[in-house]
Amino acid sequence: MLRVRDLEVRYGEARALDRVSLTVADGEVVAVLGPNGVGKSTLVKSIAGWVRPWRGVVEFLDEPITGLSPEQVCERGIAVVPEGRRVFADLTVRENLELGAFARRARGRVRETLDQVLGLFPRLRERLHQRAGTLSGGEQQMLAIGRALMSRPRLLLMDEPSLGLAPVMADVVFGFVDDVRRLGTSVLLVEQNAVRALAVADRAAVMDRGRIVVAGTRDELLRDRQVQEAYLGVS
Repeated sequence: MLRVRDLEVRYGEARALDRVSLTVADGEVVAVLGPNGVGKSTLVKSIAGWVRPWRGVVEFLDEPITGLSPEQVCERGIAVVPEGRRVFADLTVRENLELGAFARRARGRVRETLDQVLGLFPRLRERLHQRAGTLSGGEQQMLAIGRALMSRPRLLLMDEPSLGLAPVMADVVFGFVDDVRRLGTSVLLVEQNAVRALAVADRAAVMDRGRIVVAGTRDELLRDRQVQEAYLGVS
């Protein structure tokens, strides 16, 4: 479904991404792991059209999307759950969700998709007319995921979904990843918390200084000594 080949992004003289390659298959959850500042969010922004790569190719459903605008990428079927959630605080939960259906591909099925999203997040149904800024952090993350799903994406890019959440609420949010997959949406999950991310991923890649340094299936990475010592707390 998604193919990234030799992607390179530069901010001035600094390389944020250095020849990054990865794939996401239909119905698959792929995690990209690593600490802050290694290029994970830049990868998401490059795929979504928020950052223009200096070199390399991004293909989605066998068509190149490198250099397309964010609106064009969204219309192709890719949605983003951004780092920090970025909900519209002064708008209601319902208004936030309906804004997610602005894409032409989603406008004709807003009511159907809204019912689907509220079925996935019953807590949002209870707060449908509440201002988004009054929600808890976990509820705002649910709203950010729901808003992205309103565009009826084939691929969901999730950027640090557990950031700033209490451990219990982070577990709840990660539990929704399998629900999203069951809706027929593939997921590229960017996350610092390797333990939680690997629990829901089929495959994963570890980034360091703009490069992918280790990649494999979930079980392969769980057995990898380098990953265990650096990210899983095993000495």
